[in-house]
Amino acid sequence: MLTLMRPLLCVLLLGACALPRGAAIESEVLASADATNRDFAVYSVTRNNLSAIANWPATDNVRQFGWLSRTSGPADIRIQPFDTLNLVVWDSEENSLITSPGQKLVDVGNLRVTESGQVFVPYLGYVSVSGKTPDGARQQIEREMLAIIPSAQVQLNVVPGSRGSVSLVGGVNQPGAIPLPDGRFTVLNLISQGGGPKDSLRNPQVRLIRGGTTYGASLETLVENPSQDTVLLGGDKVALVDDERYFRALGASGLEEIIYFSEDRVTTLDAMSLIGGLEANRANPQGVLVLREYPGSAVRSDGSGPGNTRTVFTLDLTSADGLFSAGRFPVYSGDTVLVTESPVNAARTVFGLLGTVVGITDQFAQ
Repeated sequence: MLTLMRPLLCVLLLGACALPRGAAIESEVLASADATNRDFAVYSVTRNNLSAIANWPATDNVRQFGWLSRTSGPADIRIQPFDTLNLVVWDSEENSLITSPGQKLVDVGNLRVTESGQVFVPYLGYVSVSGKTPDGARQQIEREMLAIIPSAQVQLNVVPGSRGSVSLVGGVNQPGAIPLPDGRFTVLNLISQGGGPKDSLRNPQVRLIRGGTTYGASLETLVENPSQDTVLLGGDKVALVDDERYFRALGASGLEEIIYFSEDRVTTLDAMSLIGGLEANRANPQGVLVLREYPGSAVRSDGSGPGNTRTVFTLDLTSADGLFSAGRFPVYSGDTVLVTESPVNAARTVFGLLGTVVGITDQFAQ
């Protein structure tokens, strides 16, 4: 029987590399890494080079937005064109110019501020009010009215127009236009007014449209950094949207699919959790690879950047240094996290097949 088994064993061992597998072996992926004209660079992520790699240019393949830091604004709102003023004029004179007998006040409402910033007030004509606070405009109108009504007292209320309100476009429970209550109304104040972000949003991202420019930041950033909670101006538009960033999970992992970022920063260890960890009896914990493509402008020959646009980072999750480094090494949007297959798995398959053949041979021998 040994004579019969020897050639069969040789065939099985020679064919081990061709056995069907669900993932590549690390040596296969990195086979040409030592070639003279290799088309990718390989870096082993350890404590020794982690800081240097962290300073390399980022390569998120999503649209980048700037953001406006918070600036202190006036406590009170300012009247703007297209606002509406409502006046109440009190007059205690018996023979009042503006009130009927027995009346002490008169309502003068729906006074729309023109594009040039003026409002027409009966008996006074056009009065410039744009840029003034409500109380400043009230005092000005009252001073001018005292010239013709000596005992006049004026109350003034402002209904903000399109330039004195902000629009909460979507991503919240109660979208709509909201008048600015004062000059220190911020993005987080607005989101709160809208009932907060929708539960279905994935790591909510804030988009602020102002003057034809779109700015962006994560909601997490604004909550954790009050200096980034921008003061809104009339006419601003705000929306909450999903985080578009993602990475691909491939190989001997719990999941093989597109994984979207659930937080602002995702490390390799975070990625391992998001993909369900390493698959038992298949994965090679010493061969976790992060495949990344940098723009040509990021390539450097002095170590301050990757040595090639195509870069492979290798991580060993069986060592303490590898685990700690994986906990600090960031995954960028567009990266591929590949868990390679253990070469031992092929040997197990061979010996399993061998055991089956031996069993069948024994049956024929009987």
